[in-house]
Amino acid sequence: MRVECANNGRVSLFPTEKPVAVGAVPRSLYALLCAREGAMPATPWRGAALLLYCVCLCAALEPRDCILGEVGEPVLLPCHPNFGRLLNFSVEWRNHDKAVFRSLWDGDGNVETWSVNYARIPTDAATSGNFSLELPSAQPKHDRSRYSLFLLSGENQSAPACTRCLRVAASFRIPEVRKEEGTEWSYLCRSYGGYPEPAVYWLINDGRQPPNGSVRTWAQALPDSHLYNVTSQLTVNVSKDDTVSCTIKNPSTNETLTVKLGASSSGSRASQGMWIFSTVLCVVVAIMVLSGIYYQIHLDKISKMRKKEYEEPRRGRRYQYKQATEGMMPEPKETDV
Repeated sequence: MRVECANNGRVSLFPTEKPVAVGAVPRSLYALLCAREGAMPATPWRGAALLLYCVCLCAALEPRDCILGEVGEPVLLPCHPNFGRLLNFSVEWRNHDKAVFRSLWDGDGNVETWSVNYARIPTDAATSGNFSLELPSAQPKHDRSRYSLFLLSGENQSAPACTRCLRVAASFRIPEVRKEEGTEWSYLCRSYGGYPEPAVYWLINDGRQPPNGSVRTWAQALPDSHLYNVTSQLTVNVSKDDTVSCTIKNPSTNETLTVKLGASSSGSRASQGMWIFSTVLCVVVAIMVLSGIYYQIHLDKISKMRKKEYEEPRRGRRYQYKQATEGMMPEPKETDV
């Protein structure tokens, strides 16, 4: 469901008029809210209460309507309007009021295009009706942008045929959790390279929240990529048997990354160390077996070569001896018998 702003009974995605005064809420907006609730209340909401509800409702519904793009990856904004059969027309995609793509068709079917940063639509858009906009690379600066498609014919301009909201996100790395050096009750949690700014949560023994004032969090956006690095510090007095866990949550993707440190994590580290040792041992044994097989094959080749070198001279001497023996034997004489 898309919630649009209304002024004096007219609906507009990008209102240019001043907002209506408190208490002068249009009935169209009131009807929209009642439709959301499913019934018309007996006592209508008025003034600031209704406007506040509208703001909260718009904020709650906006992420559902947005297309989610990953930073650095292409993103497609779908649009399949029903324009029918048209001649000498053009379409234009705009990011708010700024044009990012324009395509013009003349009566002979020739097409002229113009775009910003290689944005494009399908080449057969006029015949297929698919005017979806493809952005080659989603960037943090595109986050919370609204793209609209307009049909232009001469000096006339249609209302937005499609409007798409774009949200941009990047996954954070698995957080690093450790005790801060030089302190006894201070823990640090760090993660890098995500977008937008994350939420950071600490838990003690998987359920107890830290006391107020014990957590400090810093999030810094890198100047070039606008991706976030986040550091959080927990200062709390816990026993050696307690565990602390740090969770990084991306608000756009709802992706959560949790790392636990403490008594329960020592066993996991031990098992991880055993797994690494077993893997290395298996690799070493495999290398030794392969080396032994290769060495045995090498010895067999050397043995065959020596045997061949030994047999060839003996064969030559036997052939010479046979010829000499045959030469010394007297030729048989023929008799009448």
